[in-house]
Amino acid sequence: MIGQYIVSLQGKYGRMKVHIVTIGDELLIGQIVNTNVAWMGEFVTLHGAEVVGSSTVGDTREGIERYVRLGLEEADVVLLSGGLGPTKDDITKRVLAEFFESEMYFHEDTYERLCKMFASFGREPLPSHKEQCYMPRAATVLTNKRGTAPGMWFEKEGKVVVSMPGVPYEMKYFMEQEVMPGLLKKYTTLPSLYRTILTAGAGESVIADKIAAVTDRLPDNYKVAFLPNLGKVRVRLGVTGLDVEDLRVDLDKRVKEIVAVMPKLVFGYDMETQEGVLGDLLRAKGLTIATAESCTGGYLAHRLTGVSGSSAYYQGGLITYSNALKIRELNVCVETLEVHGAVSEEVVKEMLAGALERFGTDVSVSISGIAGPMGGTEKKPVGTIWLAIGNTNKVETYKLQLGKDRLKNIEYTGNFALNKLRHFVLDNY
Repeated sequence: MIGQYIVSLQGKYGRMKVHIVTIGDELLIGQIVNTNVAWMGEFVTLHGAEVVGSSTVGDTREGIERYVRLGLEEADVVLLSGGLGPTKDDITKRVLAEFFESEMYFHEDTYERLCKMFASFGREPLPSHKEQCYMPRAATVLTNKRGTAPGMWFEKEGKVVVSMPGVPYEMKYFMEQEVMPGLLKKYTTLPSLYRTILTAGAGESVIADKIAAVTDRLPDNYKVAFLPNLGKVRVRLGVTGLDVEDLRVDLDKRVKEIVAVMPKLVFGYDMETQEGVLGDLLRAKGLTIATAESCTGGYLAHRLTGVSGSSAYYQGGLITYSNALKIRELNVCVETLEVHGAVSEEVVKEMLAGALERFGTDVSVSISGIAGPMGGTEKKPVGTIWLAIGNTNKVETYKLQLGKDRLKNIEYTGNFALNKLRHFVLDNY
């Protein structure tokens, strides 16, 4: 069985419909990027629900009430995040109490939990924390094991409203441990299975064309989605039916058919990452790796060391941003820099050789370029980036011509380098 399956249970009368409401003035004015709505949307979709709408509203009584009412009109479930903190602008709980015509009461269990939590820090709860312990009597209180504010579960006329904190890791805890398990108990009929095939090295249209022979003959109970992002494309395959085991067997078959027509493009499944897959490959083959970076400023090293256990294969790296450091730390020749410039095939090859000698690793990678948005020339415009990947016997070089967005150029280069490193290891070891 390849990867992991996500099994979902859909609503009593078809797919469970969900409306997401995120609350906070900081979201409306762009002070904080609204990652909660994206995460919740993907999470509930992977569990078989249909997101029929999402709303972002400020910390106002009228706004919160309006969008809860709208959500209940069009969905089975309304998921709210935000507005449950201890400060005066956090009004979600009071609004919901009024909406459900419920009196407030002091929830002793929550207060005892907060007292124990603060005692472990050598502190006592503030009066504002005690205020957080007043809950609407109509709500089922959900224990927050990641923070102070409890969650709330309301039911009205067969529909559900759940209110959670806006802090992302607290919201995710509720969704994973409390909310989704509860919803799947309440709405139970058709099971669905989802698999995501992770690819790198080709665009969405190329991949769609390659696998068309498979996707064009998928039965009506299948859905396929293409999710591109900076040199990578996720292909998500979903199927709905009556028998989970039959679905599992058939989905396995379809996934293998898709992978068979583009084996070199597929690097993993579901929640795997490029750096994690490469790390597993290096560990399995007993190889070590080092990095020499210029324009990416350590981004590739960060990706590699973000994997638990990376010390088994990652030896170290250098950020040789200046020419002086390239010369001193990686033995790049002054003449090479003068003749070809720092952003050149010749320089990244010498950077690679220097890294291999300096760190004594089996494989290395070097990067030098113009990330932008300034610094380009007519011959080497912004987005020109050179890479070298190899060992003491073989070196491969690549030239990228990207855009003017600095952060996107760095991320794309990191994705590209990880993909080419994976191929180099597979092809040569």
